[in-house]
Amino acid sequence: QVQLVESGGGLVQPGGSLRLSCRASGSIWRNNVMGWYRQAPGEQRELVAVITSGGSTNYADSVKGRFAISSDNAKNTVLLQMNSLKPEDTAVYYCNAQRKSLAGTLYDYWGQGTQVTVSS
Repeated sequence: QVQLVESGGGLVQPGGSLRLSCRASGSIWRNNVMGWYRQAPGEQRELVAVITSGGSTNYADSVKGRFAISSDNAKNTVLLQMNSLKPEDTAVYYCNAQRKSLAGTLYDYWGQGTQVTVSS
């Protein structure tokens, strides 16, 4: 079982920045893909950004140019740098890890979530 612990959320003014951290048990690259999702009240959980073991990244259109996902392998951590924050970014942000077994089974692991509130 992969344990994921998020931190770094909080209250920030529009235009401000936050850095979210996701620390994984063991090496993050025991997994194939690490990512961040978010869920606002009354809305479904949506993908924010993902990074693969090979370093490829993908972002939701709504955050492109403002958010950056990266990995710190020495600290078993995936980071999400969030700049130019908007009130629409307010949500609970969840760290996610995906791992595919040799048999083809895809495993999904989730952190507990960290609240990001962008006040107006």
